[in-house]
Amino acid sequence: MSKFSKLGLRRAAGAVAIASAAVVGLAGMGAGEAAAVKLPNGYKNATGIDGESIQTWRTNESAYSIPTVANNPAVRGFVLSGTYSAKASADVGGKLAVYYAVGCQVNIDGLSLSLDGAISLSEAGVTAGLSLPIGPGDVKVISVTSKDLSDSGVAAVQLSQFSINLEGCGGYASARSIVKVIGAKGYSTDDGKLSGEGTLIQSTLYGQPFGIN
Repeated sequence: MSKFSKLGLRRAAGAVAIASAAVVGLAGMGAGEAAAVKLPNGYKNATGIDGESIQTWRTNESAYSIPTVANNPAVRGFVLSGTYSAKASADVGGKLAVYYAVGCQVNIDGLSLSLDGAISLSEAGVTAGLSLPIGPGDVKVISVTSKDLSDSGVAAVQLSQFSINLEGCGGYASARSIVKVIGAKGYSTDDGKLSGEGTLIQSTLYGQPFGIN
């Protein structure tokens, strides 16, 4: 069984964990929820060379736009809900992290995005939502929350009416969810080092892009 170690692991910030799920954000937009657009469910199975596996699901995802403030087309946003979960094979540990990519006048469908420079909620100082300055041509990635896989190899994150407000985007805007899971047998991040045995499995599940009016 091979072993690996990787220095400089960036730990996702702004994690919120309650029992087996993380619940983030309340927008309080009851009237708008009826107009929420349901997005397709998603599934991905990633495997290692020694038979390890991590399955990832995206279910019950939906989004709806928030009206502009004082009829200013450069100030608007959207509200998100969804459940994101992972299950690993025996003895595999790891972490599940949820991100959102937002683009202003950029087609984000098919983009391969780096998650290392994501804006975290703790850095933004926000608990129930995020106000995001974004200009034409910009694409920004938001780190929403993360959760370690339990001893039984499962993790789940639930978003409930989590709001993201855009400032400065006067044209077409779009967004999509990103669920990243990383794991291995003997998974450990002690002292900022990522180590384990066998295959290091990294799986990224992208959601369907949706427009923001």
